Amino acid sequence: VQLVESGGGLVQAGGSMRLSCAVSARDFSQVAMGWIRQAPGQERILVAAIDWMGGSRYYPDSVKGRFTISRDNANNMAYLDMNNLKPEDTAVYYCAANEYGSRWDLYEDFTSWGQGTRVTVSL
Repeated sequence: VQLVESGGGLVQAGGSMRLSCAVSARDFSQVAMGWIRQAPGQERILVAAIDWMGGSRYYPDSVKGRFTISRDNANNMAYLDMNNLKPEDTAVYYCAANEYGSRWDLYEDFTSWGQGTRVTVSL
Protein backbone atom coordinates (compact mmCIF):
# COMPACT_ATOMS: atom_id res chain seq x y z
CA VAL A 1 0.00 0.00 0.00
CA GLN A 2 1.24 3.47 -0.87
CA LEU A 3 -0.23 6.58 0.68
CA VAL A 4 0.13 10.22 -0.34
CA GLU A 5 -1.32 12.97 1.83
CA SER A 6 -2.27 16.45 0.74
CA GLY A 7 -3.65 19.40 2.58
CA GLY A 8 -2.24 20.76 5.79
CA GLY A 9 -0.73 24.13 6.47
CA LEU A 10 -1.48 27.03 8.76
CA VAL A 11 -4.95 27.83 10.06
CA GLN A 12 -6.30 30.04 12.80
CA ALA A 13 -7.96 28.60 15.85
CA GLY A 14 -11.62 27.93 15.16
CA GLY A 15 -10.95 27.33 11.50
CA SER A 16 -11.35 24.25 9.34
CA MET A 17 -9.11 22.15 7.18
CA ARG A 18 -9.38 19.04 5.04
CA LEU A 19 -6.64 16.47 4.65
CA SER A 20 -6.75 14.07 1.73
CA CYS A 21 -5.02 10.75 1.21
CA ALA A 22 -4.59 9.02 -2.14
CA VAL A 23 -4.16 5.27 -1.70
CA SER A 24 -2.58 2.73 -4.01
CA ALA A 25 -3.77 -0.73 -2.98
CA ARG A 26 -4.73 -3.99 -4.63
CA ASP A 27 -8.21 -3.76 -3.17
CA PHE A 28 -8.90 -0.54 -1.32
CA SER A 29 -12.22 -1.86 -0.02
CA GLN A 30 -10.26 -4.41 2.05
CA VAL A 31 -8.16 -1.74 3.78
CA ALA A 32 -9.22 0.07 6.92
CA MET A 33 -8.00 3.66 7.00
CA GLY A 34 -6.90 5.97 9.74
CA TRP A 35 -5.25 9.26 10.56
CA ILE A 36 -2.50 9.39 13.13
CA ARG A 37 -0.93 12.54 14.49
CA GLN A 38 2.20 13.38 16.39
CA ALA A 39 2.42 16.66 18.21
CA PRO A 40 5.80 18.09 19.22
CA GLY A 41 7.20 16.17 22.16
CA GLN A 42 4.23 13.83 22.32
CA GLU A 43 3.47 10.26 21.32
CA ARG A 44 1.60 9.40 18.18
CA ILE A 45 -2.10 8.87 18.59
CA LEU A 46 -4.84 7.57 16.36
CA VAL A 47 -7.25 10.46 15.86
CA ALA A 48 -9.64 8.82 13.42
CA ALA A 49 -10.30 5.43 11.86
CA ILE A 50 -12.85 4.09 9.43
CA ASP A 51 -13.64 0.51 8.61
CA TRP A 52 -13.36 -1.14 5.21
CA MET A 53 -16.74 -0.05 3.86
CA GLY A 54 -17.10 3.17 5.82
CA GLY A 55 -19.83 1.88 8.11
CA SER A 56 -18.02 2.46 11.39
CA ARG A 57 -15.76 5.22 12.65
CA TYR A 58 -13.58 5.76 15.68
CA TYR A 59 -12.50 9.04 17.30
CA PRO A 60 -10.83 9.70 20.63
CA ASP A 61 -12.58 12.15 22.93
CA SER A 62 -10.06 14.88 22.11
CA VAL A 63 -11.39 15.27 18.57
CA LYS A 64 -14.86 13.75 18.73
CA GLY A 65 -17.46 16.10 17.30
CA ARG A 66 -14.82 18.17 15.50
CA PHE A 67 -13.09 15.69 13.17
CA THR A 68 -14.75 13.52 10.54
CA ILE A 69 -13.08 10.72 8.63
CA SER A 70 -14.50 9.53 5.33
CA ARG A 71 -13.50 7.41 2.39
CA ASP A 72 -14.31 7.10 -1.30
CA ASN A 73 -13.81 3.49 -2.32
CA ALA A 74 -14.50 4.26 -5.97
CA ASN A 75 -11.52 6.61 -6.13
CA ASN A 76 -9.20 5.12 -3.49
CA MET A 77 -9.30 8.23 -1.33
CA ALA A 78 -9.55 8.92 2.38
CA TYR A 79 -10.24 12.27 4.01
CA LEU A 80 -10.06 13.96 7.36
CA ASP A 81 -12.25 17.01 7.84
CA MET A 82 -11.22 19.03 10.84
CA ASN A 83 -13.45 21.76 12.26
CA ASN A 84 -13.14 24.12 15.18
CA LEU A 85 -9.40 23.56 15.22
CA LYS A 86 -7.49 24.29 18.39
CA PRO A 87 -3.81 25.07 18.94
CA GLU A 88 -3.44 21.66 20.58
CA ASP A 89 -4.34 20.08 17.23
CA THR A 90 -1.00 21.28 15.90
CA ALA A 91 0.87 18.18 14.76
CA VAL A 92 2.15 16.18 11.84
CA TYR A 93 -0.75 14.15 10.51
CA TYR A 94 -0.18 10.79 8.85
CA CYS A 95 -2.59 8.88 6.70
CA ALA A 96 -2.37 5.20 7.61
CA ALA A 97 -3.64 1.91 6.26
CA ASN A 98 -4.59 -1.29 8.05
CA GLU A 99 -4.55 -4.20 5.59
CA TYR A 100 -4.20 -7.26 7.76
CA GLY A 101 -5.24 -6.37 11.29
CA SER A 102 -8.09 -8.18 12.94
CA ARG A 103 -9.47 -4.90 14.19
CA TRP A 104 -10.02 -1.84 12.05
CA ASP A 105 -9.63 0.65 14.93
CA LEU A 106 -6.44 -0.55 16.60
CA TYR A 107 -3.46 1.78 16.36
CA GLU A 108 -0.96 -1.07 16.25
CA ASP A 109 -2.61 -2.57 13.17
CA PHE A 110 -2.00 0.54 11.02
CA THR A 111 1.26 -0.59 9.48
CA SER A 112 1.45 1.49 6.27
CA TRP A 113 1.92 5.24 6.62
CA GLY A 114 2.17 8.23 4.34
CA GLN A 115 4.91 10.81 4.56
CA GLY A 116 2.93 13.09 6.85
CA THR A 117 1.62 16.60 6.48
CA ARG A 118 2.02 19.37 9.02
CA VAL A 119 -0.95 21.18 10.47
CA THR A 120 -0.33 24.32 12.51
CA VAL A 121 -3.16 26.01 14.38
CA SER A 122 -2.44 29.53 15.53
CA LEU A 123 -4.23 31.59 18.14
